[in-house]
Amino acid sequence: MEIFMIVLKLIVGLSILNVWLVRSKKSTAWRGGDANNIVEEFKNYGLPVRVMYAVGSAKVTLALLLIASIHYTQYEAVAAYGIAILMLGAVSMHIKIKDPLRKSLPAFAFLVLSLVIAIL
Repeated sequence: MEIFMIVLKLIVGLSILNVWLVRSKKSTAWRGGDANNIVEEFKNYGLPVRVMYAVGSAKVTLALLLIASIHYTQYEAVAAYGIAILMLGAVSMHIKIKDPLRKSLPAFAFLVLSLVIAIL
């Protein structure tokens, strides 16, 4: 079970870091609306750029804490529940702008995985 949890933490944490630090200026099939980057995506959601920076900072911080929780278990709950809350927000933004269901699948998957990490 320990290896399974490590793998889950790495999948969630590294995926979030990839989205926010590596692919933030790139188009993906999962971006909200017709956005080609993260700034456009938040505009599509009707959110100001300062919210994008706040959400991005929170996601990167929580992703790093989740990875750190592999060795420092005291960070596990706050990181996993925090990511779950942010992913719930991401799913709700896709619903708000009436995106096709498939666009919210990654956020929903990370919501579920984060809850699995928090609960197990």
